[in-house]
Amino acid sequence: MADSSTQSTIIGAPPDRVAAVICDFPSYPEWTDAVRRAEVVEEYEDGYASQVRFTIDAGVMADEYVLAYEYAEDLSRIEWHLVEPSKMQKAQRGSYDLVGNPDGTTTVTYTLEVELSVAMLGMFRRKAEKMIMDTALKQLKRRVEASGAAH
Repeated sequence: MADSSTQSTIIGAPPDRVAAVICDFPSYPEWTDAVRRAEVVEEYEDGYASQVRFTIDAGVMADEYVLAYEYAEDLSRIEWHLVEPSKMQKAQRGSYDLVGNPDGTTTVTYTLEVELSVAMLGMFRRKAEKMIMDTALKQLKRRVEASGAAH
């Protein structure tokens, strides 16, 4: 498996609000640039998504794939893996770790490892992973903080 990349950001909201946005898969196209569609294809008994089909178009990379999700009981960790290889990916593993801070903010750590089906030099792959994580964390932060302002 490929090396994983990790990045963190602080979001101005408590962990439960951050987790609620992360777990609301059908609304991803509203706030993530690359996701065209996110469809829950299977749920756990508690209503959380166990499998989600994503259709993405990030310009250089368009793909459709299904991720299987697992959750810590308190939603402090949300992790996923690619169910089966897609057109562009052999494997994908990732996680969000949410840690509540005393000031009411949440530190979100995003870990991602992707093994592409197409050959890509390591330095370009790492740059792509960093870009994906940068964008994902910025968009998550914007969505959570904007939804907090609406309450």
